[in-house]
Amino acid sequence: MNKVKVYIKSILVPVIVGGLVGFIISKFIDYDNLQKPIFSPPSIVFPIVWTILYILMGVSYGILKSKGLTDSKINSIYYLQLAVNALWSIFFFVFKWRLFSFLWIVLLAILVAKMIEIFYNKNKLAGLLQIPYLIWILFASYLNLGVYLLNG
Repeated sequence: MNKVKVYIKSILVPVIVGGLVGFIISKFIDYDNLQKPIFSPPSIVFPIVWTILYILMGVSYGILKSKGLTDSKINSIYYLQLAVNALWSIFFFVFKWRLFSFLWIVLLAILVAKMIEIFYNKNKLAGLLQIPYLIWILFASYLNLGVYLLNG
């Protein structure tokens, strides 16, 4: 497969997963009705940030894939964190499991940190491109905990 196709596929996978989850949770999103902690962004920020992060995620994976650097360890951590990411939204918005969602997003942060380490060891740029994702997950963890505490 040529490099352009590798990158297109690598970008489309997380973008499509994110889009499907967004569609599934769209009728359940109650963000605007919640008590939120300080520094909570307006709801319009989330789809913009997530789209950028999913694209970066795909580019990062595409770098590894196009250079023949993927292996079972890379594939496992990448797709596992993507699944954990997708499930967080369902737990938080559909089921309203705010405390469980906080614990789940902590798991996601750990997986993303490990993914960064594994990617970085194969290709520095692939690892570095995931840092904004980890920062956002940590910020989202703060928001999740704040929502739980304020809306108990």
